Amino acid sequence: MEAFIQEIPKAELHLHIEGTFEPKLMFNIAKRNGIKIPFASVEEIEAAYQFDCLQDFLDIYYQGAAVLIHEQDFYDLTFSYLTKCAEQNVRHTEIMFDPQTHTERGIPFSVVINGIHRACVDAEEKLGVSSLLIMSYLRHLSEEDAFKTLEQSLPFKKYITAVGLDSSEKGNPPSKFENVFKASVKEGYIPLAHAGEEGDADYVWEALNILNIKRIDHGNNSLQDEKLITEIVKKNIALTVCPLSNKALQVVPDLKEHPLKKMMELGMKVTVNSDDPAYFGGQVNQNYIEIQEALNLSKQDIYELAKNSFEYALISDDLKEKYVSELESYYLKNQ
Repeated sequence: MEAFIQEIPKAELHLHIEGTFEPKLMFNIAKRNGIKIPFASVEEIEAAYQFDCLQDFLDIYYQGAAVLIHEQDFYDLTFSYLTKCAEQNVRHTEIMFDPQTHTERGIPFSVVINGIHRACVDAEEKLGVSSLLIMSYLRHLSEEDAFKTLEQSLPFKKYITAVGLDSSEKGNPPSKFENVFKASVKEGYIPLAHAGEEGDADYVWEALNILNIKRIDHGNNSLQDEKLITEIVKKNIALTVCPLSNKALQVVPDLKEHPLKKMMELGMKVTVNSDDPAYFGGQVNQNYIEIQEALNLSKQDIYELAKNSFEYALISDDLKEKYVSELESYYLKNQ
């Protein structure tokens, strides 16, 4: 089963590039940029990557991001992740990035986007991995701040496919960002949002009805409300589920209690993703391997999850067809 998961073609739809920052790379970039970090070694950083709630994680996450200063830093971070995609037969990935994490520190938007974009272009050419970018607004900041980010993004519109909403969910409902999402859609961005990770089903309703999102990031707490489940199935909206992230942040106490299989049985379109793999104990394949073992998923289940990852990607129908046909031929040979 592990070999089957390793080799199956797949896409990753829920991934924060800042959350792929491996301790060794962070240590090296900090050194290169002459930035003092409160860790004397790679091992100390690894030890700090232990936490049990979203806020503890976010604290270390923002601390790590502070060493990213130059375009080359963002390039190295992104290309390192895309190399891991190629190693795991991830054929396509949709990368979220948090401009405000960097612009708040005085790093120009152009430095962030150009470094990330250049790595994506090189990875497609050298590694055969396609990608697109999702610009995420930080929900613990104000909507006014999000509007500034939208404004900064406009000269780089051709590099950005969608907008998202991430960071501390509780107390920051989707409705707080109604106006900036409307404005983002007017600019041609596809609306997505984290909802129902820490927040209740109400947050998912708001994301659907107020922000008109096309995909739900996480969505675990949708299961609190039967009407909501029906609505999600009816609207054919996929959920980008992140098992190891859910376990690390205690969204579920144990993967055996993870709702993924139940979601599938209810007809919800689920995908498996790594969220912030450097912090949560595994890249996308590790997420597949551990959730398969915990819930005793079949090869058919794994195939369905991989197929959803292509079907609900924000790519052209031609590209979907290409990837799905690659997936189907792999599955037929390896059932």
